[in-house]
Amino acid sequence: MHTPIQPPFISRRSLLGAGAALTGLAGLTLAGTSLAAPVQGKIRLAGWSKPISEITNILVEPEKGFFKAQGLELAYLPGAGGGDAIRNMLSGQADVAFTDPGSFFMALDKGEKLVAIYDIYPQNVFNVVSLKSAGIHKPADLKGKKIGVYSLSSGTRQNLLVMLHQAGLKESDVTIVVTGLLNFAPLMQGQVDATAATDTGLTVGLRKGIGEVNVMQVREHLNISSDMFVVREDVLREKKDLFKAFLKGYRDSAAWMMANPEEAATLAGKYAIDGTQRDINLDVIRLRNASSQPVQAGKPLGSFDIAALQKGADAYRALGLVQRQIKVSDVVNTSLL
Repeated sequence: MHTPIQPPFISRRSLLGAGAALTGLAGLTLAGTSLAAPVQGKIRLAGWSKPISEITNILVEPEKGFFKAQGLELAYLPGAGGGDAIRNMLSGQADVAFTDPGSFFMALDKGEKLVAIYDIYPQNVFNVVSLKSAGIHKPADLKGKKIGVYSLSSGTRQNLLVMLHQAGLKESDVTIVVTGLLNFAPLMQGQVDATAATDTGLTVGLRKGIGEVNVMQVREHLNISSDMFVVREDVLREKKDLFKAFLKGYRDSAAWMMANPEEAATLAGKYAIDGTQRDINLDVIRLRNASSQPVQAGKPLGSFDIAALQKGADAYRALGLVQRQIKVSDVVNTSLL
């Protein structure tokens, strides 16, 4: 059962595409202004969110020129969840999708010819949060409860289902409430018993005064990537050099944000629509920097943990979210790293 509500308070995987799938490039074309190679191509990146602080490394392109240095002009297309990012790519509006593994697996299950080329956040950052007064301590306690998610095409819903599965529960055993970008207000107001969120969402919620909470981390049950870059197989063949330059630009931007979190927090106030509080920006950026680190020590940024992803694909099949057996090694391409 799915119940949409619209409470009055903003938090994080914040500002999640208030109006579902946006069809235009939202006016955000990111072309660097620093000295760089002449623009040789354009990459349109479909995101799961609006321009928010945790992707500051992408948003500062007009000032830092990480992609322009690789001969690229970057355009960012906002979205409302990882599934939205893939749909925007498949529709031809974008070249690359910034999406979660669950949305990737479900698109593959429908027969889409897609390939993952870069692991953005190898750590699972999803969680389920409840007020201590609700007495929810383990996944089994969620039975019969109302639980908020950002959208039905978001990683929050899919990771919630993973957690329910650990307790032998199905989606029909709970009531899922679509909260959109206003995810913690329903929890505070008693409209939901728990909310599926992320580490940065929880950090913002705590700063907003949600009080004492119990947190169940999905990574304790399934520690797979939170987000990755996904492209169409045919487009990868056509634009391999362009995508290689894109990944180099992105890796440079990620490395910059890791090395300069204070500067990034300041610039988020200029480029991110939720960047009004610098201290919160800094918290969010530090969390994203941590989740960008490869699980396997010594591996470069963007490296995949194939075994972990395979475990994730198998879990999604066990959940019934996908019907096909997905061989992850066949749908991950590391040649561009």
